[in-house]
Amino acid sequence: MKFLLVFDFDHTIVDENSDTWIVKCAPENKLPNGLRNSYQPGHWTEYMGRVFVYLGDNGVKEEEMKRTMTTIPFTAGMVDLLGFIGENKELFDCIIVSDSNTVFIDWILKAVGLHKVFDEVFTNPAAFSSTGYLTVQNFHSHHCAKCPKNLCKRKVLKEFLDKQLERGVSYTQIVYIGDGGNDLCPVMFLKKDDIAMPRQGYTLEKKISQLAQDLSPVECSVLVWSSATEIMSYLKVLIKE
Repeated sequence: MKFLLVFDFDHTIVDENSDTWIVKCAPENKLPNGLRNSYQPGHWTEYMGRVFVYLGDNGVKEEEMKRTMTTIPFTAGMVDLLGFIGENKELFDCIIVSDSNTVFIDWILKAVGLHKVFDEVFTNPAAFSSTGYLTVQNFHSHHCAKCPKNLCKRKVLKEFLDKQLERGVSYTQIVYIGDGGNDLCPVMFLKKDDIAMPRQGYTLEKKISQLAQDLSPVECSVLVWSSATEIMSYLKVLIKE
């Protein structure tokens, strides 16, 4: 009996968007209008690439970026929740599927000693170039019309489950914890024994509600949360059963 916990990162594990938090490193804590307006829907990773070039051009070094990123606040109750999961790893496999990047997530989780809670992190690969600039690439390519071009979270989840099955690992239940519009695609892949946990007041919750109103509800159960303490309460009930 094992449960799979799937976490989004921005506005779920941390209470901000890690990609916009880095703007605190920019001159006057802001980006020039031309750069800000260069974002095209579905092409966030390319936009962030340009942001990192701008920061590098303005002499922002790796150490300063790391210092800034590790001040990002965690969502209420989240550090306790991740600690609880870490104490019960024999029952929980735990992955992150995020549109952030490997460098930011690694910094943030290691700063609080929580990186070992996660078995795998699926996100856009990032690295510092020889000239000290942060570079980021698309996680993968896919054919899903619903998702941004760099990341379909359903594809990531499906491939992970297939790989686990090959290893002889299957899950009693999948618990999907997220907040954003790009979390809907994987939630619609979940089965009736699984549970989606959308954050209250965020896009994912609104989209799930809309589907129910349109009489095409998601197949899985839905439990809304506003503090990670509520997620922990659910997991405690789950492991008692």
